[in-house]
Amino acid sequence: MNYKKLKINGLLLLTPDKFVDERGFFMESYNQNTINSITGRNINFVQDNFSYSKKGVLRGVHFQQAPSQQAKLVRVSSGMVYDVAVDLRETSDTYLQWFGVILSSDNLKMLFIPEGFGHGFLTLSNSAKFIYKTSDFYSKKDERCIAWDDKKINIHWPYKEYGIHEPIISEKDQQGENINGN
Repeated sequence: MNYKKLKINGLLLLTPDKFVDERGFFMESYNQNTINSITGRNINFVQDNFSYSKKGVLRGVHFQQAPSQQAKLVRVSSGMVYDVAVDLRETSDTYLQWFGVILSSDNLKMLFIPEGFGHGFLTLSNSAKFIYKTSDFYSKKDERCIAWDDKKINIHWPYKEYGIHEPIISEKDQQGENINGN
């Protein structure tokens, strides 16, 4: 597994080794020893989540507050998304900075997102199947959502570049709060 440390401390972009032959290919999508070695932590993922989204669907920016914060390992098994992580750790040097990357079934890249980050994605292909592991169980009472278009964070979602007039956003995500509380 190859990995790249990103400018926001703790975020890692992972690319699994792919073994190709005349039958197709094989890759190891998850190995706890490898993840622990790369992160320098003992991460215990306890839940797998799967979502299917149509083109233009924007999910997020979601996070779980303490005591239910989650580290995530995210990837796409079919299609293509623009995946975004936002540093919400108030004591971090990169507080409120965001990172975006295309994850697809073609590039096989994965993003490791530590606890204390918001996360969201925009489906760029006709549809996408999105899989992610979490280090803590979902807690409805600790779930939070930041507005996808929060001006202070100022995420550039590339929907227009992919022929999407306006992103499709759930009613719940439309109620996301701005970081300054407005």
